[in-house]
Amino acid sequence: MKTKVIITTLIKLILHSFFWIGVYFFYTYFLGYGSDNIAYVNKFSAFLMPVTIIMSYFFLYQLIPKYLIAKKHGLFVLYTIYTFIISFCFIMISIFYGLVFSTELTIENSRPLTKTIFFIALGIYIVVLVVITIGLVIHSYKNIVNNEDLKNKFLQTQLELKEQELKFLKMQIHPHFLFNSLNTIYGFAIAKADEAPEMILKLSNLLDYILYQVEKPKVLLIEEINHLEDYISLERMRFHDTLKVDFSKERLNDSLQIPPMLLIPFVENSFKHGEIKDGVLNVNIRLKTENNCLFFEVENTATKKEKKNVGIGLQNIKKRLEMLYSKKHQLEIIEKNDTFKVHLKIEF
Repeated sequence: MKTKVIITTLIKLILHSFFWIGVYFFYTYFLGYGSDNIAYVNKFSAFLMPVTIIMSYFFLYQLIPKYLIAKKHGLFVLYTIYTFIISFCFIMISIFYGLVFSTELTIENSRPLTKTIFFIALGIYIVVLVVITIGLVIHSYKNIVNNEDLKNKFLQTQLELKEQELKFLKMQIHPHFLFNSLNTIYGFAIAKADEAPEMILKLSNLLDYILYQVEKPKVLLIEEINHLEDYISLERMRFHDTLKVDFSKERLNDSLQIPPMLLIPFVENSFKHGEIKDGVLNVNIRLKTENNCLFFEVENTATKKEKKNVGIGLQNIKKRLEMLYSKKHQLEIIEKNDTFKVHLKIEF
């Protein structure tokens, strides 16, 4: 950090030095244009440099930041008038001493200066005005950079908060989903059903998806579908003949990617909160991709209640959709007397 400050200070000193050297040569050219007495003009220009430098830095580091930028315009105008009055006196003194102490360098029948006192003072004020302009431009540039930095930090903070919230939602969805699946296997294990090993294998695949693949921001749609089918297989084993699932897929885009565990909670909710009617729980699932859009529909038999609990998974998936596809998704939940339906559309 100290090295960086030292380097920045050295660069600033070098730039300022080059600027004032340029001002000095401007004075020699401006005051000596058409003159034969170069030595006289050079020495006279040197007498003008101190008052120019002091006045310029006084504006740059005192009046401008303390009054102009601070929007104390009345005080800025007042102190500017005082500064010009005082500076004009010092300019006259500088010109006087420049004329007095440079007389020994004059050459007979030569014109040492080609400008009057008025133009000499005007040249000094032009330099000061240039310094003030450069200072204001630099200040504006720094403000723009600082504002951009603040904006970037704000956006970064928002992004981090969003990522943390998404992780929190995933932490809620995963144990909830796992709990339901383990309950299913537990029932089969008690009954010593032959399907238990196959269920454990499918659950193992689902666990791999939940614990590892789900950490990815996105996965291929086909991966989500494969694990969705594994989950449906688990539920078929649990419900036996009391479950009828119709899962249709149309025109799937092989390259389409979605956040993991985005579709499974909808299907899970239909199994958990669906109602068996006439001895069967009917679940119809439709999945289609068209024109960079995903259409997903889940419908199950249900009994309408005054306050239907749609489950933690479905509640959290709503929040995820709002965060991931704020203005690019449509989620519609239709609850009728005998059915519960979910329509989801996502634009990519």
